[in-house]
Amino acid sequence: MGSILFFNILRFVALFILQVFLFKNIGYYNLATPFPYILIILLLPIGIPNIVLYTLAFLTGLCVDSFYDTLGIHAAACVSMAFFRIFFFKITLEVDMVESYLTPLLGEMNFKWFLSYVFFSALVHHTVLYFLETFNFHQLPYTLMSIGLSCIFTLVISLIFSFLFYKKKKNRS
Repeated sequence: MGSILFFNILRFVALFILQVFLFKNIGYYNLATPFPYILIILLLPIGIPNIVLYTLAFLTGLCVDSFYDTLGIHAAACVSMAFFRIFFFKITLEVDMVESYLTPLLGEMNFKWFLSYVFFSALVHHTVLYFLETFNFHQLPYTLMSIGLSCIFTLVISLIFSFLFYKKKKNRS
């Protein structure tokens, strides 16, 4: 349990620093922006209590908001993504796996499951983020294009991170 906590703190610090100092300045014509910091929430252990998950998601979003000068937009997007994460686990994982403290890494889950998990979570996060940011439907095509391109950009970077730190699946026999 101590090693899980240590790795999650280390992951938080590394992804937060990368998001604030590197990925904040990377974008494609102000149309697509990567947000790989969502991996902080996505890679928390599966069996974490919901109140802890919501609290960590809110605090992660609030930390990012403080550097992006947004007023709670990232916090709201992270909390909505945490809600989706709970729903996604309930419909895709077995009961004994939901109650375990297994980290949903690429090496632990199969590629198809991990890809859909990251993609749909990023889609929920970016949809809430961009609609709260624009807060109108006058620029709907531009907003939808930003959501789609940012989601793909985030997915690619998240998969690169996952392949860099890929570990073989442990035997559970």
